[in-house]
Amino acid sequence: MRDWAVALAGAVALLVASWALLILLARRLPPGLLRDLAAFVPDCVTMVRRLRRDPRVPRRAKLAILLAGLWVASPVDLIPEFLPVIGPLDDIVVVALALRYAGRQVPRDVLLAAWPGETRLIERLLGTPSASQGTA
Repeated sequence: MRDWAVALAGAVALLVASWALLILLARRLPPGLLRDLAAFVPDCVTMVRRLRRDPRVPRRAKLAILLAGLWVASPVDLIPEFLPVIGPLDDIVVVALALRYAGRQVPRDVLLAAWPGETRLIERLLGTPSASQGTA
C-alpha cells in the first residue's frame, strides 16, 4: 500500500511541476497568436465566473456560459488535450460558440467589462455589434 501512495504522490508532483512549466513557458511566449491562444481559455474561465454572478445576464445565456465552462473543466474531450496545438481546440470552439450566443443575449458593455484579457480578442470573437444592441 505504501508503494501506491509513493507512486501517487510522485505522479501528482510531476503533474503540478508540468503545469508550472507550461505556465512559465506560456508567459514567455512572444506577443502574437500563440500567446493569445494560451491566454484564451483562462480568460474565458474568468469571464464565465463574472457573468454567472451578473444580474443583467439572462438565464439562457448563463446556462450556455455555464455549460461551456463545464466543458472546459471536463476531462472528457473530443480531441485529447495531450495532442500539441490541436488538443485544446475543442474547448476553444465550444467556448467561442457559447460566447457568440451570449453576445446576442447580453449587452455588449457587460461582456466587455467581464473580459479580463485584451479587448480586441473578445471584440473579434463577438463580431460587430448589431443595431439592436448598440454600445451604450
